[in-house]
Amino acid sequence: MNINPFDILKNAQKIQEQMGSIQEKLGRISVTGSAGGGMVEIDMSGRMEVIAVRLSPETMNANDREMLQDLIAAAFTDASEKARERITQELGSLAGAQGFPNGLSGIPGFPV
Repeated sequence: MNINPFDILKNAQKIQEQMGSIQEKLGRISVTGSAGGGMVEIDMSGRMEVIAVRLSPETMNANDREMLQDLIAAAFTDASEKARERITQELGSLAGAQGFPNGLSGIPGFPV
């Protein structure tokens, strides 16, 4: 089997450029997760970074700290699931086309 090192370098450069494009697209994805009927909302990017947390006035009047903690955790989980879905919708076919058999989960550093 003949392996041409120039082909390997050319493919590596192409993959690196595509990874930059994917990272840019991830930064443009924005989702909102919520819990408690909108009492807690969390905005998250496609890079799985929390952008904002909003608490409704009702949560501030509640004396139940455990309930508020549970609502924040649930909103975070909801936002994470929505972000993964959007990433798969918007970038899944690109990852498959690049030879990642497991989709984006085959790309190191991607939380999918």
